Amino acid sequence: MTKRNNQRKVAGKQSENGGEAPRRRSRKQPGPGATERSQIARERAMAALSAIRRGATLSRAARENSITPRTVRRYVGAELLQDRPGGRIRATKSDSLIRYLVIPGTDGPREISVRGSKTASEFAKYKAAVNRFLRGDRDAMADWHGKKIAGIELITASNTLKSLADKGLLPYSLYRSFSGGGM
Repeated sequence: MTKRNNQRKVAGKQSENGGEAPRRRSRKQPGPGATERSQIARERAMAALSAIRRGATLSRAARENSITPRTVRRYVGAELLQDRPGGRIRATKSDSLIRYLVIPGTDGPREISVRGSKTASEFAKYKAAVNRFLRGDRDAMADWHGKKIAGIELITASNTLKSLADKGLLPYSLYRSFSGGGM
């Protein structure tokens, strides 16, 4: 046993990896199998990131979403930038975080996961077009015919959308929700 390992053992702090420097654990994004509490925290952190992109400070965005700035950093820290120590924290223009969205499917709302804010924004534009169509704008779906986003073919058939709405399956929230509402 080396002197270094011996000192660690005497101090009662023998490391798991044989005296090497502790490895930094990667932070996995909570997925469908994560606890409901961590999924809610991640959902709120994503909302705070959105607020920061619209001009709010980190502390204000965290407060408005009922979480701490530390929790925001835990879930979306890689998307936060600071030019200098003590300077204002801002958000990147886009990100590659995984989002769990709900989109129209042939049998009702369907849950999917997409990577990135730009892809999620495209789905949001599609959902806005669906809502405009349901309110009576016949041309709302014209731009979306035959299109795919993230490899998923979008439903644009007026009969299908109307039957889903008649069954009470449309409209709905784009993001899945763990804190009430949603599908």
